Amino acid sequence: MTITSKNKVFDILIVGSGFSGLGLAITMQKAGYDWHLLEQADTLGGTWRDNHYPGAACDIPSNLYSFSFMPNPDWTRLYPPQAEIAAYMQRCADQGGVRHGMQFNARVVSAKWLEDQGHWLMQLASGEEMRARTLAAGTGGLSRPQMPKIENLDAFQGELFHSARWRHEVDLRGKRVGVIGTGASAIQIVPAIAAQCGSLTLFQRTPAWIIPRNDEAVPEARRNSYRTQPWRQQLSRKLTYIKLESRMYAFTRAQWLLRRAQKQVESYLRHRIKDEPLRKKLTPNYTIGCKRILLSDDFYPALQKPNVQLVPHGVTRATANSVVCADGSVHQLDVLIAATGFQVADAGAPFDITGRDGRDLNRAWMQGPQAHLGTVVHGFPNLFIMTGPNTGLGHNSQVYMIESQINFVLAALRALDKKQARAFDVRAEVQNNYNLAVQGKLVGSVWNSGGCHSWYLAADGSNRTLWPDFTFLFRRRLKQFDWAEFHALPYISKII
Repeated sequence: MTITSKNKVFDILIVGSGFSGLGLAITMQKAGYDWHLLEQADTLGGTWRDNHYPGAACDIPSNLYSFSFMPNPDWTRLYPPQAEIAAYMQRCADQGGVRHGMQFNARVVSAKWLEDQGHWLMQLASGEEMRARTLAAGTGGLSRPQMPKIENLDAFQGELFHSARWRHEVDLRGKRVGVIGTGASAIQIVPAIAAQCGSLTLFQRTPAWIIPRNDEAVPEARRNSYRTQPWRQQLSRKLTYIKLESRMYAFTRAQWLLRRAQKQVESYLRHRIKDEPLRKKLTPNYTIGCKRILLSDDFYPALQKPNVQLVPHGVTRATANSVVCADGSVHQLDVLIAATGFQVADAGAPFDITGRDGRDLNRAWMQGPQAHLGTVVHGFPNLFIMTGPNTGLGHNSQVYMIESQINFVLAALRALDKKQARAFDVRAEVQNNYNLAVQGKLVGSVWNSGGCHSWYLAADGSNRTLWPDFTFLFRRRLKQFDWAEFHALPYISKII
């Protein structure tokens, strides 16, 4: 779409169209605010638009991995596949009536707070400028693929791509395929492609704890009951939430419960993998929960196919037609797939963001990203970071956290209007005290002390990724906007 006036000042500009951006757009539309959404891709969807690799699916039950205000009674499986989630998000855009405000192929280059005018100025790659009272960065933590650090990787002459940039035109039939990583993406990819590969070699630096997924089709009778009696689906959602939320106690307060659970998972591994050398390769040496617990029903069977090999070493170097592992072994390959995750823990600002007095967000975050309530940052008025520092989860639905942040954004806009203030800026001491409290709660958690180094942790060992408490406490904390925590910048009645 085209904005008719370059001087137009929106109430809020939203960057990104994943669950954060889409949910914000729907909420702002319903609340009557003048909003606009910028998306660098050609359609909406965020993570579920980009991650379309074979076998891609959610590891949170479908009734919970969705907006509470837009339930979907038509999920076909307990754990929804990527295509269904992407289609659900498209329907949400239609039902929420927000397509008119979405601008695609619009890559944001920079955002600058104009102190004298009291709003944000956005620069797009196209040269277009846009302005808004408030800015919400909803680009997400899983938007920048992390390629592995492998010497001479550019010399590899076979097909090479990241799982989040899957190339469906590459024919894997009969090929020698290598997959790097054994995280959430890899354990879905390997079972999905193993049968068609001539050979499949999986390179593993660190094994993961894997529990049964117990996925199943949702019977038509149940889907029909959800359509005609919505309370049934609401009840299912609440029960699923309670079940997943109960794990937080073990992760943060009672690791003895994790050790008990670990014995059960070890028993499951012994049951599924009879070959002792292979089982040894797949047994982690850290406490369960330290890294994200993975769910799969078909990963272990796939590893036992005759054409599949597990190499318990990282790849260190590449040649024209092979890779060399840390143990010196050489593996000839036609295709190399990096299922190596995303830049999360040490990721900076999603684009250049300049706040008050020329403050740069990347520079402000040089010692590690932090934000008050995981959402607002001192020195950057009227800026919201969606799925910001310490808002990630290792046990429950991220959509729940996103909705909590959306509630806060709406409360902040209403607070600005009620106070007739042009902007808010969180007090430095408030932000510091909040983050000290968050880091303090993480000290005894399994994520920080479970004996592993995961993508949750930054290079310095700090955890700027996860929320260390119950999610309902996060929601309660973000329910209202408290002016006592903020400086109010005076209102300017006329935009210069």
